[in-house]
Amino acid sequence: MSDFKKTQPGFIGGQAIDETSSEQQHALGTIVTAEDVASTAYGVGEFIYLKGVASTAVGSVVTYDADGFATTLASSNAVGPIAISMSANVANQYGWYQISGRGVVKGLAGLAADALCYLTSTAGSIDDAVVAGDAIHFMETTSALDTPSSGLAEVTVSRPFVTNESN
Repeated sequence: MSDFKKTQPGFIGGQAIDETSSEQQHALGTIVTAEDVASTAYGVGEFIYLKGVASTAVGSVVTYDADGFATTLASSNAVGPIAISMSANVANQYGWYQISGRGVVKGLAGLAADALCYLTSTAGSIDDAVVAGDAIHFMETTSALDTPSSGLAEVTVSRPFVTNESN
């Protein structure tokens, strides 16, 4: 995994962006700006601190509720804000999720570069197959599946969300 340096003024220390914790280290919903100092490919992004859900892996796509900041692996017909897990942040654990910048997500076979993203029936993964109501607004792929590694694709995100409404 990459090395991140928090760049937000006044935010020092705390839980690393790519780590999970069994103890809450920050207020849920805290948003920070951080830079991937190990890779110039990813640069600066925004990350939100959320509570995990079972079966979460690095790159899992989740929806989260803005009241309790609990996550759900995103799948067909989901509604709400979208975030990308930076760690294997499973149930009863806490971690950071990417909400803007360039990052890495789990994808399905055949996911192409430079494509719009859609939810799938495979919880936590995206695809580029058009499904009415499952478009992820403000997320698009920048690589095909298996870049940077098997089962993952690079995306750009800008506070993505789903509405379950046809355009």
